[in-house]
Amino acid sequence: MGITLLERTRENHALEHATIAILLRTLPRPVRMLGRSTPSGFYLHGNVPTEHLTAAVEEALQRLQRGESSLAISPLCGTNLAVAGVLAGLSAAAAFSAATRPERWLRAILMATAAALLAQPLGQLLQKYVTTSARLERVQVTRILRTGRGSWTVHRVETRRVEPAGFDPG
Repeated sequence: MGITLLERTRENHALEHATIAILLRTLPRPVRMLGRSTPSGFYLHGNVPTEHLTAAVEEALQRLQRGESSLAISPLCGTNLAVAGVLAGLSAAAAFSAATRPERWLRAILMATAAALLAQPLGQLLQKYVTTSARLERVQVTRILRTGRGSWTVHRVETRRVEPAGFDPG
């Protein structure tokens, strides 16, 4: 059975996170970056020199392939924001439906605060088991393309999956 588009996106999401973590550690100054993963690779938006990105992608892939799966989990991931929004909205709705009128606002604030505190650890669990996959043994970077001008550059990191020697899908 072949690998699904979702599985490929999860692999590329892990590579994106690991790459950004390495860039944040190695770039000479703080740089605003935004990543977005697809089944065929990932985009990195931000003023990052191509040579730095290339080195970071290579290091990230090697480290993930050696088993450093913690690089795939990021406190900066949009999954954390999505979890925070869902939990805060659900807790506020629950507070308004379960409390008497004077208590509603206080209960909503307390429950939304609790939801916000739970969002990061829950978001990281979702990253680990749902939105990323650090199993990149068969992933290969095929090319890195740079577009954009000025301070907002876009790089496209393309990947592919290589089958083991002697593998016959048919």
